[in-house]
Amino acid sequence: MLNRKVKERLYKFTTYGAAFFSLGVLLMIIGFVFINGFKLLNIDLITHNYTAVTYISDLNDGFVLNEYQSNIEIDENTYYSQKWGVALTDDTDLQGKNVIVVTYVHEDSPLNTLNNKGVGSLTLSLRKDYEIIRIAFDGAASALSSRGAQNMINLLDAQDNIRELEFQTTGGGIRGSIITTIYLIGLTLIFALPIGVGAAIYLNEYAKNNRFNNMLRTFIETLTGVPSIIYGLMGLAIFVPITIKLTSATGGNLISGSMTLAVILLPIIIRTTEESLKVVPDDYRYASLALGASKTQTVFKVILPSAFSGILTATLLAIGRIIGESAALVFAIGTSIKDDIYLTDKSASLAVHIWSMMTDEPANIELSSTIAIIILFMVLVLNISVKLISKRFMRKYGVTQ
Repeated sequence: MLNRKVKERLYKFTTYGAAFFSLGVLLMIIGFVFINGFKLLNIDLITHNYTAVTYISDLNDGFVLNEYQSNIEIDENTYYSQKWGVALTDDTDLQGKNVIVVTYVHEDSPLNTLNNKGVGSLTLSLRKDYEIIRIAFDGAASALSSRGAQNMINLLDAQDNIRELEFQTTGGGIRGSIITTIYLIGLTLIFALPIGVGAAIYLNEYAKNNRFNNMLRTFIETLTGVPSIIYGLMGLAIFVPITIKLTSATGGNLISGSMTLAVILLPIIIRTTEESLKVVPDDYRYASLALGASKTQTVFKVILPSAFSGILTATLLAIGRIIGESAALVFAIGTSIKDDIYLTDKSASLAVHIWSMMTDEPANIELSSTIAIIILFMVLVLNISVKLISKRFMRKYGVTQ
């Protein structure tokens, strides 16, 4: 009797311990991501381009230096040059790197009219929020952004001319990676859902219980355990050449990446959908057939609507896998982070963007954690959306669980 009670307590302790251990690990991962990534989380990160546009310029002929009084209040962290009419501040960019940001340019400052030494417009203007990279002078050391805004203002005040001014727009955003991820979700579901649901219907409703079909199920289950990098090699060897032959693509592209992801998702969609079809009571089938409906009518008019919530669950699992997949996409699409997204061009999803940031030297853990927060938010929104759609659908068609 005593041994029985000890065993029961041991089983309960093991069960509760496993549950709390899993919860603890999950909370530690989420906590690590939020602690490291929350400070870089802002709307500019989502809306800005990744690539910054760099300009190299010099002063316009006939510029005049004067005592330019600031029209704004200069705080203690901002350094202002009355001689040049520009205010600079030490800041961090969207990737968490130290930069010098222009916070104010006087309307009569000579920096408002610059000669463009690169391609594009002949004249440039230094504007608020631009980042100063370098100011070169004749016969003096250059002012570099790595030495801070105060040093740059001091060197600027000591000079009466600027040989070259290099500045850039704000870069480091993930707008292109978000668009790429959305494209991948849509295209992959278009490829994978019809095939996966169709295969599940065949296996559950039409396939006979014989050796061939059992072997087919075994192969499908085996595919779920294949490392995704092997699928990536398959995508590189098969789908990339096909898309190059049929489209204007010249290498890995979004279409080949979506095809590769579709193959990865098929086992998940097939197995999840088949399980949802199995739980539909056979009474539904018998009643439909007894009323004169054909087998096909029964499957598509009765069984599929009853299994709709399970199919949505399969879709949600598929979307989560698409958002989180990176190894296969490195081969099937590439790792180029782009701002202009085309279906036949290389690009990087959010997961590949994280991979790219972590392979930098040093690894950008803060930005990677911020992107991870955005991914978690997207998955949460999709999860809630799918559940709401599922409830509305089941209410509309009178399906109960």
